[in-house]
Amino acid sequence: MNIVIIFICSNFYLTTHLTANAIMNSLQTKDYIVFLFYFIIVASYGLYIYYRKKKASVTASHDYFLAEGSLTWWAIGASLIASNISAEQFIGMSGNGFKMGLAISTYEWMAAATLLIVAIFFIPVYLKNKIYTMPQFLNERYNSTVAMVMAVFWLLLYVVVNLTSILYLGALAISSVSGLNLTLCMYMLALFAIFITLGGMKVIGYTDVIQVFFLILGGLVTTYLALNMVSKHYGSEGVLKGFTLMMHHADNHFHMIFKQGNENYPSLPGLTVLIGGMWIVNLNYWGCNQYITQRALGADLKTARSGLLFAACLKLLMPVIVVLPGIAAFVLYKEGNFQTEMLQNGELNPDRAYPVLLNLLPEGLKGLSFAALTAAVVASLAGKANSIATIFTLDIYKKKLNTEADEKKMVWVGRVTVIAAMLIAVIIAPMLGIDKKGGFEFIQEYTGFVSPGIFAMFILGFFWKKTSSNAAMFATVAGFAMSVLFKLMPRFVDLSFLSSTGFATKVQQKNGSMLYEIPFLDRMGFVFLIAVAGMIIISIIDQKKGVIVKGLEIDKRMFKTSAGFAVGALLVCGILAALYTIYW
Repeated sequence: MNIVIIFICSNFYLTTHLTANAIMNSLQTKDYIVFLFYFIIVASYGLYIYYRKKKASVTASHDYFLAEGSLTWWAIGASLIASNISAEQFIGMSGNGFKMGLAISTYEWMAAATLLIVAIFFIPVYLKNKIYTMPQFLNERYNSTVAMVMAVFWLLLYVVVNLTSILYLGALAISSVSGLNLTLCMYMLALFAIFITLGGMKVIGYTDVIQVFFLILGGLVTTYLALNMVSKHYGSEGVLKGFTLMMHHADNHFHMIFKQGNENYPSLPGLTVLIGGMWIVNLNYWGCNQYITQRALGADLKTARSGLLFAACLKLLMPVIVVLPGIAAFVLYKEGNFQTEMLQNGELNPDRAYPVLLNLLPEGLKGLSFAALTAAVVASLAGKANSIATIFTLDIYKKKLNTEADEKKMVWVGRVTVIAAMLIAVIIAPMLGIDKKGGFEFIQEYTGFVSPGIFAMFILGFFWKKTSSNAAMFATVAGFAMSVLFKLMPRFVDLSFLSSTGFATKVQQKNGSMLYEIPFLDRMGFVFLIAVAGMIIISIIDQKKGVIVKGLEIDKRMFKTSAGFAVGALLVCGILAALYTIYW
């Protein structure tokens, strides 16, 4: 109830007429009514799910953390997307659309292909071995030391990096649209997310269905506005005409594969997005990430696979919502629009593209898009907070702090952990300078410091029974160290000799100097290969020493899919092939 009061009392800004070149960051009465309607629907449905669950006497910790056996395929798929799409996509990826065009969609479209791989090969292994958390996998496959090190590492990563980034960037985006105070936005988002999260994974999963509805509907409204603005600017009418005009006036923004020499090549280096580091980014995120896989771990195999397939289909749609508006803003900016609004501290900031477009929406529709942006942020916060609670409660509290804790005690600890994590994030987020470090691309690069080693540890742990715990520790520690080394290498080694191969490209530094750097996606590929090679060597040495290793239970038959899933997967792959062929 207190959250509702905060939202109602937030309307203390007046608005003026909006034009393309005179934008006032504020919401009007109809916008708040639409947003309040969205909040009431989500909150009411969440309470309904929560009390229905209580009446069914389902209070076990696995139900709270995993919604064991109660999420349908459509709830799993919607929850995956709602937890994945947040401010970094709406703001950062739209900004990349402004800067480099459709090519940034590779993160979304390759994710669709990755979800199919995870559904076919990863989820069966988790479910067959009754694995509910990532540290649990490491404990059963390697040893308790590896599991505890990674549990603490993941907690720090999720709280200090992910939770704070989502909270701060989300509040920054909402503040830029609504005109509300940034700190107030942070507290509102945190309270809303806590409200959803305290009900457990089942409440999160089913409310995410509504969140995704608002996310897609509001996102499509913004895309419609953007394309229609382009069409009207050139004296035409219609969304399709606007898209055609965009392709004509920004042809360089409609290529998926960059050639060497393109200014955006360091971000998306050519075919690496199809056969290189992009796979590591996605497979680690979608297959080895508690925050994501948690949605499917409480279901049976058929339901989990169907949910992942549904998520893959939704992923195909995401660039329409988050990338096309950025390209439209670029076309309009070239024509003299938004010259002031796109500036931050006197410099062009592509990340302002999406908020600028939102501020052009008419009364009411702006509230809908505002609700979509809020839904994306809140769903991500809730999902991340629940994963933090799951890892801390099941892998640290239950195993090390209170081994005798009963089911009710663990649920209570999980809820306290959610509140504590959110409070820590609210306090430290403004101190980290998150807004000064860039948007979507920055998050991807610096997550890539750890993902190659972690993915190597998981993939060999899955499918090579000889992999030892010493090899796993090597991948974790050495993988991070090598990522840092490759990042710093250009400062003391001339890499120009690699420029002809495409593995090094000239980048201008802030001080004006030029360095040959290895694109971060290529760095991830190199680190992954080195980590795998090192793990194989160490495992062979350990085998000769007689070191005992623990393999997982794997049956080749569990990788067989149903006919319906196979047809859906082929359809997704066909659409991906067509998209890359058309926009190569």
